[in-house]
Amino acid sequence: MNKKILITGGAGFIGSNFIHYLLKNTDYEILNLDALTYAGNLENLRNVKDDKRYGFIKCDIRIKDDLKKVFAENEFYGVINFAAESHVDRSILEPAVFIDTNVKGTLNLLQMSLEARVSRFLQISTDEVYGELENAEDKPFTENSQIKPNSPYAASKAASDLLALSFMRTYKMDVIVTRCSNNYGPYQFPEKLIPLIIYKALKNEKLPVYGDGLNVRDWIHVDDHSKGVLLAFEKGESGSVYNIGSRNEKKNIDLVKEILSMLNRSENLIEFVKDRPGHDRRYAINPSKIEKELGFFSEHDFTKSLKETIEWYKNNSPWVEDCTSGAYMEYYEKNYKHKMEGE
Repeated sequence: MNKKILITGGAGFIGSNFIHYLLKNTDYEILNLDALTYAGNLENLRNVKDDKRYGFIKCDIRIKDDLKKVFAENEFYGVINFAAESHVDRSILEPAVFIDTNVKGTLNLLQMSLEARVSRFLQISTDEVYGELENAEDKPFTENSQIKPNSPYAASKAASDLLALSFMRTYKMDVIVTRCSNNYGPYQFPEKLIPLIIYKALKNEKLPVYGDGLNVRDWIHVDDHSKGVLLAFEKGESGSVYNIGSRNEKKNIDLVKEILSMLNRSENLIEFVKDRPGHDRRYAINPSKIEKELGFFSEHDFTKSLKETIEWYKNNSPWVEDCTSGAYMEYYEKNYKHKMEGE
């Protein structure tokens, strides 16, 4: 059997961790396709760059002719699409970028995969497509919950999900969609909440927290996410959607305080700032389907893994400084209407 998989967006946070996971736990051959935008960093994969089963090509999924060349020169067993614009704040200011990458780019990949007759296409999505749970007593979202995205980012991901599933129904293409809760772990670009708070706290800078800080997110370690994706890719039922979560809900303010405690920093660093427009109050997903059907379970203890994540950022300060000194971050700090908190 052909064991070559195309991983798009493999130089980003989740994609690069998945490549590490795949090389460690399987015998697949991997071609990593990434446009290397501000959040894509090949340093994330420096430890595997010489692995004979790993290859990289710089390519933008928005450019169909370039994708055609990649598919013409390779025979793929499957495609796993991590490539996406993912930061909610930026989608509020620049929604067109998110439509171009997340919708049009996904459509290009689907069309190329259909023409190449790949055996399986897996679309990586997010719990944000379901919208928000307004109350603490509301039950977590299931795969059958109504899709009600509340940000341009979430809407673009919902659209790409539906496109992927339409290819299964219309063209009988083998498609699966996974929707995961908030990830944390190494190599996460420091616009997102956990690495941003770690970075700023280590420098004793103010920590911007949106609104009252009581927004709730469901956190999962990136390696647990990777395990769920691999299970879905290898064992999932065609046309299915699988929620990947760990039942680990945290209020943003409690998470920030937990990080400060681990770093022995004062809570006086916390600065509440004007809330993000349309900020969803609570996300939570029910992973029962992937647990029962595919045997998924979350291995990582949150407190222990959060400490390990903090240590990773402390021990990899050159990587962090390289990210935060880039032209994008300068633009971000200067032009964004709200201070960075990130999700």
